[in-house]
Amino acid sequence: MRVVIAGGHGKIAKLLERELAGRGDTALGLIRNPDHEAALRAAGAEPVVCDLEHTDVDTLAAHLAGADAVVFAAGAGPGSGAARKDTVDRGAAVLLADAAVRAGVRRYLLVSSMGVENAPAEGTDDVWAAYLRAKKAAEDDVAGRDLDVTVLRPGRLTDDEPAGRITLARHVEPGAISRADVARVLLALLYAPDTAGHTLELVGGDTPIADAIAAVAG
Repeated sequence: MRVVIAGGHGKIAKLLERELAGRGDTALGLIRNPDHEAALRAAGAEPVVCDLEHTDVDTLAAHLAGADAVVFAAGAGPGSGAARKDTVDRGAAVLLADAAVRAGVRRYLLVSSMGVENAPAEGTDDVWAAYLRAKKAAEDDVAGRDLDVTVLRPGRLTDDEPAGRITLARHVEPGAISRADVARVLLALLYAPDTAGHTLELVGGDTPIADAIAAVAG
């Protein structure tokens, strides 16, 4: 399988790249900083320098040529303002969907977040509110395309070791999940095309990943 990952230098992305490489699959990581190329190669991925805030759909579609799937794991990151929450967390996800349609890549995994379904509560920090709105707008736009989309909404992310056991459903109680387990769930979703059309919340739990995905597929 050939997979293009937007936000290729992110923590989840690099873990997913290692998982794909370990299976003998090909991962291409989209990055905006050439200084990150070595880190992607160390993770077993092919780095592709492409700034999603400053490119066009044709250029991006060319990078997707021959891919079996795309994964949007990008984010504006800590310290970025509300404007970049929109240009990255929404705008780049939408651009990737446009490019996937142009390149004929149907499978699209969108990494979102728990908590986006409801409007931000009164008094929510402006930047965090912008992040939640951007993620929900990305979900709505991408899921409305003629693509095989699975939206994954992890809970609070940790850097713990993978447990391999999760809770995965349309709605789950709030909780935490390791980034390593998120990466393993993304890998499993790539090999579970019947999960297209689903929006799934994810936290740690008691069910093995394969069993949890089999229960929601179809």
